[in-house]
Amino acid sequence: MAEALAVVGIVANIVQLVDFGSRVLKRLEEYQSKRGDIPEPFRHIKAELPVLLDALRQTQSAIHAGSMRDESKRALLPAVEGCGVQIRLVDDVIAEALPASSDSWVRRGRKALASLRYNAKVEKITTVVRGYIQTLTYHAAASLRPLAERNLPGPIPCSTVPFRRDPHFVDRQILAEIDCKNQQPASRLALIGLGGVGKSQLAVEYSYRVREKSPTTWVFWVHASSTARFEEGYRKIAERAKLPGWDQPDADILNPVYSWLCDETNGRWLMIIDNADDPGVFTCRSNRRKGIKDEVASRTAPALLDSLPQSPNGSILITSRSRDGAFRLTGNYADIIRVRPMDQAHALTLLRNKLEGSFEQDDATALVEALNYIPLTITQAAAYISQRAPRATVLRYLQELRRGDRDRAKLLQMDIGDSRRDGTASNSIIATWQISFEHIRRARPSATRLLSLMSLFDRQGIPESLLDGRYQEGSHASADFEDDLNTLTSFSLVATDIDGHHFEMHRLVQFSTRKWLELQGDLEGWKEKYVTLLNNSYPVGRYENWKACQMLFPHAQAVIACQPTNGGALEAWASVLFKAAWYADDMGNYQVAQEMGRDALEAREAALGAEHPDTLTSVNNLGVVLSRQGKYEEAEAMHRRALEGSKKVLKLEHPDTLTSVSNLGSVLSRQGKYEEAEAMYRRALEGYEKILGPEHPDTLISVNNLGSVLERRGKYKEAEAVHQRALEGREMVLGPEQPSTLTSVSNLGLVFERQGKYEEAEAMQRRALEGREKVLGPEHPDTFTSISNLASVLLSQGNHEEAEAMYRRALEGCTKVLGSEHPDTLTSVSNFGLALLRQGKHEEAEAMHRRDLQGSEKVLGPEHPDTFTSVSNLGSVLSSQGKHEEAEAMYRRALEGCIKVLGSENLATLTNMGNLVWTYRNRGRWEEAEELGVQVVETCKRVFGLKHPYTLISIGNLASTYMNQGRLKEAEGLQVQVMETLKTAFGPEHPDTLTSVSSLG
Repeated sequence: MAEALAVVGIVANIVQLVDFGSRVLKRLEEYQSKRGDIPEPFRHIKAELPVLLDALRQTQSAIHAGSMRDESKRALLPAVEGCGVQIRLVDDVIAEALPASSDSWVRRGRKALASLRYNAKVEKITTVVRGYIQTLTYHAAASLRPLAERNLPGPIPCSTVPFRRDPHFVDRQILAEIDCKNQQPASRLALIGLGGVGKSQLAVEYSYRVREKSPTTWVFWVHASSTARFEEGYRKIAERAKLPGWDQPDADILNPVYSWLCDETNGRWLMIIDNADDPGVFTCRSNRRKGIKDEVASRTAPALLDSLPQSPNGSILITSRSRDGAFRLTGNYADIIRVRPMDQAHALTLLRNKLEGSFEQDDATALVEALNYIPLTITQAAAYISQRAPRATVLRYLQELRRGDRDRAKLLQMDIGDSRRDGTASNSIIATWQISFEHIRRARPSATRLLSLMSLFDRQGIPESLLDGRYQEGSHASADFEDDLNTLTSFSLVATDIDGHHFEMHRLVQFSTRKWLELQGDLEGWKEKYVTLLNNSYPVGRYENWKACQMLFPHAQAVIACQPTNGGALEAWASVLFKAAWYADDMGNYQVAQEMGRDALEAREAALGAEHPDTLTSVNNLGVVLSRQGKYEEAEAMHRRALEGSKKVLKLEHPDTLTSVSNLGSVLSRQGKYEEAEAMYRRALEGYEKILGPEHPDTLISVNNLGSVLERRGKYKEAEAVHQRALEGREMVLGPEQPSTLTSVSNLGLVFERQGKYEEAEAMQRRALEGREKVLGPEHPDTFTSISNLASVLLSQGNHEEAEAMYRRALEGCTKVLGSEHPDTLTSVSNFGLALLRQGKHEEAEAMHRRDLQGSEKVLGPEHPDTFTSVSNLGSVLSSQGKHEEAEAMYRRALEGCIKVLGSENLATLTNMGNLVWTYRNRGRWEEAEELGVQVVETCKRVFGLKHPYTLISIGNLASTYMNQGRLKEAEGLQVQVMETLKTAFGPEHPDTLTSVSSLG
């Protein structure tokens, strides 16, 4: 009885609805005939109403004929009632928004404005009506099938997935997340990520797992790269579901499939929509619906998006490169899973699964890292290696990948067939990504410009400040950065860091972008833009700019690969490298600084000429870097070239020429050529005094340099006077707390310490430290230098514990600010070791000196003078532990290195000779000790003079050797000579004088 009432209710409703709907349609037609046009949303609903009324009449006919199944009648009752609701809504909107002939002109104007507000509402009504049309059409079509056909058993659930299961699939725990989220009724879930990252392979594997778990669940695969392929996928569903008309090319297939999917009696289903990258595919309207003839009706046909059901018996899994495209289909960002490249473990597993045979783990690890852990690149690499084995190996593939851009492109452009991927898709990662590039270029050209610029930066830490406003020009000058960035992040080409102001790209994405730009003929232009941008943004390497230099340094390194051919751009390129080399030098990255500095020099020679002032500045700076690497001969040659060029171009008394004179003095001093160095410093000082005056800051720099070389020559009184002049001049001109003034304070303290004036030295070093902490801050490198200098004075006074604490503080600060391998940090390691040794902490001291040596060998090289010092210091701590054989080996290594690099008369060479003398003595080899000791004394007298501290130390050591041999008279004669010379040179109260008197007594 209830069913009969339901049937009567449906028929009565349909009769009323057809009548009411016809009147509403007539009102729209009358309005259009009088006004000539109606708003576009009203045109859409006007086109749908005749279709809806026709579907209602077909339903009525099927019920009267008794050909409709009872379950269909029950299912249709809410649909018919819903149709009534929507038609009434249309009627209400017409009354509110469309002017009637009886309305006043004021009311008509108000309605015209109001109609704009109703546009969205009418579009929503149209969408709902289309859904009801599909439902009614499906049930009406099903009722018209012959009875015998309808009584046949229904189709058996199956899968339309066109790919075989991959036996080498690597599970990344993403499938569990998909399965969890797909448990919700009518779920829609999207996998997004770069092309080749494995989205489709995840979907394929998931489809097989669904069928394994539930064989009664339908699984459908729909390609969404185009409208035609989408409809092809729906036709395949119609074929498997045995829907009428599936084999008729002109038949509307979307509506019947939609209705079939909405019918819960057909069972559970999963639909995989693959490659849904272009949102335009889903907004495109199907033109296959029967009866569509005019243009307006074609524009109002349902979009493909409307053909995706939201039925509780089904779920949809989408794969897309575009986050925004995925959102259009899911409607919720929470239902989007970003598929990222594999982690290292999963990538290695995939490579191992795909390759036959064994390979070195380290080679495989390096290969998957070079391939950015992207599954498609790993799979293609494995296929290439397998195809060409045994000649091709993991190592050989890696070497070819690293060889250069041409070889890398050749490998990444290879397309080795894979039956488990869509046959229309390329297996080349470059071609795969270039599809995305082309799509973005068509949809948003300004975003393509942003991508082009970003591809030239280092892949990490790309700052927003160097992007916004820097890539827009011409017709794209007003492009919105946020919209462009959103486009690139949507396609997973760019990622944003936590603060949202720095970005990163995969290395291979950048490479593929550059190859794409090269194909377009645009790469060189973008290189010039990037070089100019970096030159305008990268500051000179002064301390106050270090933070900016550090942030931009990787991007300055990326400039190296962008060397332009254009003269102006080449000059800018050289400028970037010059400034970056300056910073690298300050950071102790001497090899990098040398390479950048040399490239900058060669570019300036090409762009400006060999004698241009900027070229000569590059020569000078390269000389400084070479000097810091211990390459003194090359450095000297550079400084002599800069000096000769400056004299010719700028004249002898130009400040830049005098800077070259001073730099040449510096490298001569490092070689132990103190007399020549002093002459250079005096020449520079005289020039500055003449040109700039005696109190100019540059003049005072020369005064300071002269004081330093005098101190190295053992001329302590003269050095003290010179440093005193520099300090007084700087206090007057620059102020007592200016950093240069504090440098003079510190240098004066060093001279006091050399003379044994420890209280005055300590006062100076404390003043320098307090000033630097206040002015430069507690973490400035110069502050750490002051801490070490103060520790040295404390150590000389026997205050070992406080000295150790100060050295430890300097070491921790240098490690934090400069890094554990900076040369200044390694010097702090060595100083800390010496402090430990003075306190008898031999094992700890040895560990420090070994750390210093290991770091020096790595950073400076095995033949740098500072490395020889580290070798010698390790020898000292070994000797103090009685390990004389090991100590001797260290001293010999240091001595041979110094002779080779510095010559036989350098102070460092003579110091190591003296150390070896002590080793001979400790091992009882007195004749060898005497022979070498005499050689040291004679060389010191000749090179440094009798009054030099090291000459006197050498004489004292020889006296000790004689004493141990029982040659007391000879020993006493030498000791008297030392004592008298110390009294004359340093005064009777100098600690070394007092020590000498004591030993003689």
